[in-house]
Amino acid sequence: MSLWLRYEHAGRPGFGTLEGGEVHACTGDMFGHPVPSGETLPLSGLRLLTPVWPSKFIALVNNYGEAVKKQGLTLPAEPLYFLKAPNAFLAPNEAIRLPPPEIGKVIYEGEIGIVVGREARNVTEAQAESFIFGYTCVNDVTALDLIGRDPSFAQWTRAKGFDTFGPFGPVVATGVDPGKLTVRTLLKGKVRQEYPGSDMIFPPRVLVSRISREMTLLPGDLIACGTSVGIGVLRPGSTVEVAIEGIGILANPVDAERAA
Repeated sequence: MSLWLRYEHAGRPGFGTLEGGEVHACTGDMFGHPVPSGETLPLSGLRLLTPVWPSKFIALVNNYGEAVKKQGLTLPAEPLYFLKAPNAFLAPNEAIRLPPPEIGKVIYEGEIGIVVGREARNVTEAQAESFIFGYTCVNDVTALDLIGRDPSFAQWTRAKGFDTFGPFGPVVATGVDPGKLTVRTLLKGKVRQEYPGSDMIFPPRVLVSRISREMTLLPGDLIACGTSVGIGVLRPGSTVEVAIEGIGILANPVDAERAA
């Protein structure tokens, strides 16, 4: 297993692998032929960036059995998903900015994220594993009240697409089994979500295969696998953490005040 991250050091971006509290810097392409540079940097002296910069941030809806059951819904026949634009991408430790109060409540959704490692188009489920580079932590922040505000049109893009509404990181972990992962979301240090990756309706290999039939996936693309029960409201001044053992902890403070 390896833990890959991107960082800024002395005003310059870089990437490498995390071992203990040290980053072993690399050159080249994270997804192609990364070459160790021989430079070792203390993690504490780096500003973390999002571990990849996706061309697409794809996120699933209703992909966990327990959550679907709680809502009284039937299991979906195919993956249900939407997109987040790059303005939503947010690095670890950076602040989530809440929109004005009239937008309504804003919630957290802790999730497992798939990072694609090579171009995928029309791949089979049997092939899909070889196109997955690794996994990361995701917080799919959502302005929940907006989705159904207009009865004529469900506003998924708007509700999910505010600036800072797509935190992910801090690393991409390779060699982990998503079916053995547990997602925990903590608000102010208290566990609010705790659910197993094994409860996914469409597991990663199926998601990569199905989505690749509809849009070409590129190296670095991110697929958030959806969330389960326990979602809750973000409050100004709080800190939200998505913790997945084997990957790490994605922590983001919430700005102390909402936008005017």
